[in-house]
Amino acid sequence: FQAPPVTLSLPNSMDGLDGLKISEDKKKYIVDAVNPLLEEMVAECIHRMPQDPVPFMLQWLEKKKVTEEDRQLSPEEKDRLAADNTNLEAEIGRVKAQMKDCAKLAAGDVPKVEDEEEEEDDEDDEPPPDVDKPVQNKARQSVSAEAYGQWNQKKTFVPPVIPKSDQQKKRLKQVLSKSFLFSNLDENDFGIIIGAMKEVTVKAQETVINQGENGDFLFVIESGDFDCLFGDKVVKTCASGDVFGELALLYNCPRAATVQSKGASVCWQLDRDTFNNIVREAAQKKRDRYDGFLAKVPLLSSMDAYERSQLADALKTESFGDGQNVMSQGEAGSKFYVVEEGVAFAMKNGEKVMEYGVGDYFGELALITNQPRAATVTTKGPTRCLSLDKGSFNRLLNVSDLLERSNKYQ
Repeated sequence: FQAPPVTLSLPNSMDGLDGLKISEDKKKYIVDAVNPLLEEMVAECIHRMPQDPVPFMLQWLEKKKVTEEDRQLSPEEKDRLAADNTNLEAEIGRVKAQMKDCAKLAAGDVPKVEDEEEEEDDEDDEPPPDVDKPVQNKARQSVSAEAYGQWNQKKTFVPPVIPKSDQQKKRLKQVLSKSFLFSNLDENDFGIIIGAMKEVTVKAQETVINQGENGDFLFVIESGDFDCLFGDKVVKTCASGDVFGELALLYNCPRAATVQSKGASVCWQLDRDTFNNIVREAAQKKRDRYDGFLAKVPLLSSMDAYERSQLADALKTESFGDGQNVMSQGEAGSKFYVVEEGVAFAMKNGEKVMEYGVGDYFGELALITNQPRAATVTTKGPTRCLSLDKGSFNRLLNVSDLLERSNKYQ
């Protein structure tokens, strides 16, 4: 049973206000503006019967004000405000993730390290794991972090050019082409990075960066292995193609770990200014573009902002025309796809088994089971997909969750 709404009867004409010594304009204002508002508010208060009516009334008035303001907005203004709110929520998520990381660093938390089995054909080269976050199978993170600070102030940038032989350039291109940080740069920016990097020969047991110090360089490993130590504990071993120290160029926190070579090694060193002016801006634009989209993909909804940013770094955009095969039944699988725009459908043995729209994903089954593609996926109209190579797929996504959902081809 629900009680009927309470109605009040306040003066709705000038007759009830004759005894008041106020002007006719004020009487009219009371009748036309004040009384209807008071009637609605008091009726709601009597209906709800809050223990303390004052806060209830204040909240009711504020809600009433917001409702009236929303009513006055045009559809275009509402859409713009909704987009602004979405961007703000994404930014808040990123800031919270950074604050959480810094808080753990300050507390000196040491994560437990789980063994990670590497794919032999893994061509994805990502930063070593952040020692201030537990290492999981689905994500590899960095061992060092710094926040925006004095180094990131805008100034005239002139990239350094370090002379190299043709053989050095060839070696460096091979290393950088495997790294998600550098592989998506345009030809001009890629050339600037090649020119700015410096070859560094490292002796066995030599320390490259020290825990607690500020960072001015990142390093890409060409050959050799490096241990990342938190105190005396090895929390990660980096191998050929791995990048370490890159977040120290972005976030103003001391190095979170010491990095030491296990044997004689070769690295390529990149300075802070070149990284921030060439690589960071490109990476940040890509992260901003995909963060909101990835947050709406059901499979990725449990990821925090930091994990989504790592995924965004590794994604590549692929465009397909109408009726084009994205993948074919029986072929070896090397990529995972998420539909960014358009429609596609899956055919198995000549029968349509699935249709994909924006935010849907496919291609995971072959990567999980190491078996040929179970179906052919074809576009229906122009379609754009985000692709993730096999190495990034295994490191950045929760494969066990995907395995539970992969029965759609069965």
